[in-house]
Amino acid sequence: MKDRIEREIAEHSRMMEALAGDGDLLEAVGAAAGAILGSLRSGGRLYLLGCGGSAADAQHIAAEFVNRMHMARAALPAVALTTDSSVLTAIGNDDSFDHVFSRQVEALARRGDVVLGISTSGRSESVLLALRAGRERGATAVLLTGDRPGPFTGIADLVIRVPSGSTPRIQEAHILIGHIIATLVEREYFHG
Repeated sequence: MKDRIEREIAEHSRMMEALAGDGDLLEAVGAAAGAILGSLRSGGRLYLLGCGGSAADAQHIAAEFVNRMHMARAALPAVALTTDSSVLTAIGNDDSFDHVFSRQVEALARRGDVVLGISTSGRSESVLLALRAGRERGATAVLLTGDRPGPFTGIADLVIRVPSGSTPRIQEAHILIGHIIATLVEREYFHG
């Protein structure tokens, strides 16, 4: 068991090193933080979504914006579209699970907002439809994903691709990236 634990930690460490050395990823993270900052400064909102573990990550990141990362401060408007069980089950039952997020984006997102979808595979139909719905409303669509090819070209304005095909490593990187984005936005919004 100890050997397996050590291997998991070593894989995690290699992933973190790969992130730090990936210039395209660093640029995309900075661009996403800039888009969110610009939206919030102009009265926009951040909407986050994902399925499974990515749903939990969307909720976690939304909480960092609404509550705080590193400083006591005013709340920032971020909403996880994964939490309203009545809306989710009504859409899933009456229409299709594929539309559980896009219908909410249609109802809530406006020009200048940011819709951030999280999908380790980059192929989650419900996430991709939500990003498309956001773009149709003039929101910036951001996708946080792994390195697998996906049908997201032309759907997302910004794609942050973690250089891994391992779901656990991608998810670990996603929460780190979410924390980095929230930290950058918080510092610039309140001290920039």
